[in-house]
Amino acid sequence: MDLPRNVFKAALARGELQIGLWSSLCSPITAEIIGHSGFDWILIDTEHSPNEPPAVLAQLQALQASTATPIVRPAWNDPVLIKRLLDIGTQAVLVPFVQNADEAAKAVAACRYPPAGIRGITMSGRGSRYGRVSDYLKRADAEICVLVQVETGEALAQIEAIGSVDGVDGVFIGPADLSASLGHIGNPGYPEVQAAIKDAVDRLTALGKPAGILTASEVDARRYIEWGYRFVAVGSDIGLLAKAADSLSKSFDLR
Repeated sequence: MDLPRNVFKAALARGELQIGLWSSLCSPITAEIIGHSGFDWILIDTEHSPNEPPAVLAQLQALQASTATPIVRPAWNDPVLIKRLLDIGTQAVLVPFVQNADEAAKAVAACRYPPAGIRGITMSGRGSRYGRVSDYLKRADAEICVLVQVETGEALAQIEAIGSVDGVDGVFIGPADLSASLGHIGNPGYPEVQAAIKDAVDRLTALGKPAGILTASEVDARRYIEWGYRFVAVGSDIGLLAKAADSLSKSFDLR
């Protein structure tokens, strides 16, 4: 049995635009529905969602036959949390709140087997198709995509150093936390924040490192793509559900 190829990682390396959707509903049914909508990637969030490994596993299984590559965001830059996600078959992680090159290197190390990293070894996890991929330990590193999240002014000042860490495949800009860090909480559209978001992608592009971002605004998403962002989440399952439900109720004058 062969190791699944990470098509998202390969596309990023080629500089191709990858459009994604955020998923926080912790539901394999939801994951299956949105997985067949044509997105390139689906972000399964465990940082700001009540998602634990058994639920994440069910969502990974639901996405297996979809068009979308699952990316999982661990709750923290913690090698134990990351290890558990990799063992259940996650091939792409988005590590939150990476502030400097050392923290980026720790994120990469958590995703790599020795001697390149510190990932613990099991031969029976879903990542190796329950031991059926005989050379998994030798090939797994090449298919795991490591994305790190820059979401403060402090981290933005270190973005070249963070993006230059060997093994970092892309840098994701967190607009909500970045706006808070810059003194404009709840207002990522504030001119100073937008200037920082533009500056980040310019610096990452010069570095040759793909940049990612999330927005629920189509106008903002298209602007970010024009600026050079290469992996862009254009909405969320919660946002889609709430918006559609609100619209339907209003159409019947329920409010």
